[in-house]
Amino acid sequence: MSDHDHEEAHTGPIKTPKQLLVAVFFSFVVPVFAIIGLVYAVSSNNKPAAGVSESEMQASIAARIQKVGSVEIRDANRPLKAGEEVYKAQCAACHSAGLAGAPKVGDAAAWGARIKTGYEALLNSALKGKGAMGAQGGGDFDDVEIGRAVVYMTNASGSKFAEPQKEAAK
Repeated sequence: MSDHDHEEAHTGPIKTPKQLLVAVFFSFVVPVFAIIGLVYAVSSNNKPAAGVSESEMQASIAARIQKVGSVEIRDANRPLKAGEEVYKAQCAACHSAGLAGAPKVGDAAAWGARIKTGYEALLNSALKGKGAMGAQGGGDFDDVEIGRAVVYMTNASGSKFAEPQKEAAK
């Protein structure tokens, strides 16, 4: 064997240590920065949605960040709604069809045991909720109006409760 056989010409693209360092840099560091840039571009929040105008986007943002609660001022001296009107607006969805175990209006057998508990117990159940029925107090109607709806439903089912009236101001 001659010395000539061991001294083969190096044919790879990296011939010096400096070239090796540059190759390592471009192979690992540059793709990391490219990935970081892509993640930033995808996750940036100031891109408009496709087909949405600037005013619609601003309205959408305002709707998402609005306050949770609000204050509604009502006229305390407004006339009270009748029991039938409150029943149609608030109670009929379940009590006309008997959904979720609600007694149907006019079904004396279903209402009989409930009527025996008395008006106050029925009103308390309506205002605070019972079973599958959610609390009706504190909503669109005054407690006296909910009481009128209770009287309307029970009187249509065989009771003789008197319609409640609003207490006079002190």
